Amino acid sequence: MKYESVGVRSSRRPGGAQGRDRGTHGFGRPGSACLSRDGGSATVAGCLALIALLALTVLVTHVGGVIAARHRAQAAADLAALAAAAKLLEGADAGCGAAESIGRRMKAGLIRCEIAGWDVLIEVEEKVPVGPFGSRSIRAIARAGPVAEER
Repeated sequence: MKYESVGVRSSRRPGGAQGRDRGTHGFGRPGSACLSRDGGSATVAGCLALIALLALTVLVTHVGGVIAARHRAQAAADLAALAAAAKLLEGADAGCGAAESIGRRMKAGLIRCEIAGWDVLIEVEEKVPVGPFGSRSIRAIARAGPVAEER
């Protein structure tokens, strides 16, 4: 038996849209209609996760910098108070001068130097840059002097 090509339809459709009548939605797999709507969503989610991770890293770095600056300021105040107490035999001005010198070397500004008898109270300040949030002032206070004897 011979077939005529007059009544036979081609399985190819114009424009390359073959296979759509079988429920494949152009991807060659049946039932993949939801994949055609979600194309690239994993890339967007990955980019958002990367941005969140970078923001968290920057935040933790800045907080760590502020904490380290607080420790440096406290160390500067402690050393300045000890230096001032060591120079008190030469007078109050010599004690505060020694405290200011130590503060300058440790890149902290001397805010207050109070001397009462043999006790020295020192307050220092250090500026810390916090990135896009400007800068922050860190203050630390230390006291040095003789220990009261218990009788």
